[in-house]
Amino acid sequence: MALWNVTGARCTACGKVIPAEPDITTCPHCGGILDIEYDYDLIRESAEKNPFSARQDRSMWRYMEFLPVEGKGSRPLLRAGGSPLYRAEALGRKIGLPNLWIKDDGQNPTASLKDRASAMAVIKAQEAGRTTIACSSTGNAASSLAGNAAAAGLSTYIFVPSRAPKGKVAQLMMFGATVVLVEGSYEDTFRISAEAIDRWGWYNRNAAINPFLMEGKKTVSLEIAEQLGFVMPDYVAVSVGDGCTIGGVWKGFKDLYGAGLIDRLPRLISVQASGCCPINTAAAAGTMDWVPQEENTLADSIAVGVPRNPVKALRAISESNGVIVNVSDEEIMAAMRLLGAHAGVFAEPAGATGTAGVKKAVEMGLIEENASVVSIVTGNGLKDVANAIRAAGEPMSIKPDMDELLAAFEARGIKG
Repeated sequence: MALWNVTGARCTACGKVIPAEPDITTCPHCGGILDIEYDYDLIRESAEKNPFSARQDRSMWRYMEFLPVEGKGSRPLLRAGGSPLYRAEALGRKIGLPNLWIKDDGQNPTASLKDRASAMAVIKAQEAGRTTIACSSTGNAASSLAGNAAAAGLSTYIFVPSRAPKGKVAQLMMFGATVVLVEGSYEDTFRISAEAIDRWGWYNRNAAINPFLMEGKKTVSLEIAEQLGFVMPDYVAVSVGDGCTIGGVWKGFKDLYGAGLIDRLPRLISVQASGCCPINTAAAAGTMDWVPQEENTLADSIAVGVPRNPVKALRAISESNGVIVNVSDEEIMAAMRLLGAHAGVFAEPAGATGTAGVKKAVEMGLIEENASVVSIVTGNGLKDVANAIRAAGEPMSIKPDMDELLAAFEARGIKG
């Protein structure tokens, strides 16, 4: 079935356009990554007839004009999207940025932004007539796929590095996925998952090569725009691993601009862990030729030494005149504490990385102190409790005795 709003899928390498069939992955001509393209005139006409403000659906599906799905059929049962955007005044004062907002995507059904992509994967798998979906992941994409697929009655095969936090693995098992822990890097995990998908013909949820997944991720940008009254912030900060999320964020803003719903585009702040930053390293050098790196960071969700979607990520940074920031694990943990103590948002390490980058960018003078900034928190802290405790510290432990309480307070400098 032809998609009413989609004109095709264009290869980012050779430029050829192919039909946007539900099971496409990479370009059949050269193997390049594909972009879904739209008829913006049709999108604008539809949005004018039925304004977003009049719609009752608070999920990502309220933006149907911008999504490559057939008709008005079934939707995933889990509510992906509709996450809050907070004006973080206390946190902004703390880091010297009065106009700061936090987009808390850890409030999605399985507690990460990846639910947006997985909801799209479920729809496209059903359109393609598949009953089994598979992916490789550092954790969040895996758990989001398992949860969304379970709600739709689909089977999942999940490949994750053996270093994945126990909280994420527990989610996978609880959602009934067939889980394969791979003793190796994310690159090793991706490779064996690709071989298994080819062997058994499962639907491929790997966001780096399935162009529809980015269309789900981009809905975070559509929400930010609507929540701000379609007045764009100066900057949007994104934690970066494989490159798919920052590519999706940029795609969302570009689609809004193409449809005439916003009159300018924000600059992106691309934030990577300093122990694993191949995309930022290439962007800083002004080249598309990235070099593999070791995966040395506690932020497991962005510990990707061999990114699978560097083309769209580097393009997003370049086209947005983006700011490039690398942060240490210590800076990430400090951002976790800041988000919790001054914004009431519990972020996993990768989820706090964008905010760590915002703080550092202010300190380095890379962004203006009066700039308006949205920092996307991509995952909830309950995903990785071990590192949350590592960042926050252990609580006091006493016997039920006032003298012990006073002694514990004195040891920590607490006056009560």
